[in-house]
Amino acid sequence: MDTITRALQFHRENNIPIAENIFRPHTENYYAFFRAARTLQEGIDHLTEFDRFILATDIGEIGIYEGQEVPLDHPLINEEKAEFKGRTVDLEKPRRGGRKKYYVYVRNDKGKIVKVEWGDTTGKTAKINNEKARKSFAARHRCADKKDKTKPGWWACNMPRYAADLGLKGGGSFFW
Repeated sequence: MDTITRALQFHRENNIPIAENIFRPHTENYYAFFRAARTLQEGIDHLTEFDRFILATDIGEIGIYEGQEVPLDHPLINEEKAEFKGRTVDLEKPRRGGRKKYYVYVRNDKGKIVKVEWGDTTGKTAKINNEKARKSFAARHRCADKKDKTKPGWWACNMPRYAADLGLKGGGSFFW
């Protein structure tokens, strides 16, 4: 029995959702696990609604962008630095603080660095581990339509992907 088959069996025996892939992100086994689950999903009896959503995406597949292989539907770790108003900043690395609850620096389509701020400052919390709240948020904010990283809506919808950077519990490789 190969590693991926054993991993799928482990998920089934322990009732672990497919979305909570046990392999380290960005490894070959991580992507192979999703490909195998997608192929075998009809025979997997413990799929959650979110698992079905994940398996309907292209996660686990590889595409070519500017001559390089890139994983589809999975964020890449970006270590790029840039200058913003005389300071060196990390690009696409969200942080807590600023005028709103969270902020991030990104490069717009003209190459200029912009600061994007989002989040409620009245004390509300992000319920990223509550499936009902996630589903409601995604529908209310039309997260599936958000494509522009220079807009607060994209970052709000993709907060679970950056939960560790933002000091949030839980999260994962998904949007609300």
